[in-house]
Amino acid sequence: MIWIQALLLNTVLIAVAQRAPLLTLAGWVHAGALGTILWGCLGWRGWVAVVAYLVLGSLVTRLGLREKQERGLAEARGGRRGPENVWGSAATGACLALLIGAGVEPGPLLLVGFSASFSAKLADTFGSEIGKRWGRRPVLITTLRSVPPGTEGAISLAGTLASAAGSVLMTLVMWQLQLLPSISVSLVVMLIGLLATLAESLLGALAQDRFRWLSNELVNALQTLLAAVMAMLWLGGRI
Repeated sequence: MIWIQALLLNTVLIAVAQRAPLLTLAGWVHAGALGTILWGCLGWRGWVAVVAYLVLGSLVTRLGLREKQERGLAEARGGRRGPENVWGSAATGACLALLIGAGVEPGPLLLVGFSASFSAKLADTFGSEIGKRWGRRPVLITTLRSVPPGTEGAISLAGTLASAAGSVLMTLVMWQLQLLPSISVSLVVMLIGLLATLAESLLGALAQDRFRWLSNELVNALQTLLAAVMAMLWLGGRI
């Protein structure tokens, strides 16, 4: 019954929400599938958490959009996300939700991995979008040499601070929704969100331009997977 409710609810909501300039039409369809999985496996809390991620990430993408477009640094399609963006961001979280829904234990630890994956992804989105717009003197993470804004593996002070803010914000959402058991666990997840984002920049600098198959979406998926694994290994003995 819960899966039927999840499917009906997400179908109705996507039909209403698709006019919002957040996703492409195909992106909304895939977001509906993701939402059905989350509601069916985690209930309304998991669903609300990822809706919050989607809204926050889309809003920050639109900050300074006109200037980023003029400089050739904006996301394609006016900031609208497609299916590849949906799953690049949420594949790890969706897999963990399915494990929880299937009764795999320990459920609380899998929820920590779920939370860490989205905290890391919002950290990446905040850092990338704010860094491209307001970052001054971006440097390559591997050499600390100045590079043009938008270079793979580039970091800046503004972008790094924004990444930290994104991780904190998403983790607080997870904690308020009781997906994280305590503030001490939440603090670890906040830190891992930032560390995974820096690791993604390192991967971008070392490998992304060398391998055509290493797309931004795949790098995003690897970042969220790294964050989830780090969180579960770090906190495995405490939950």
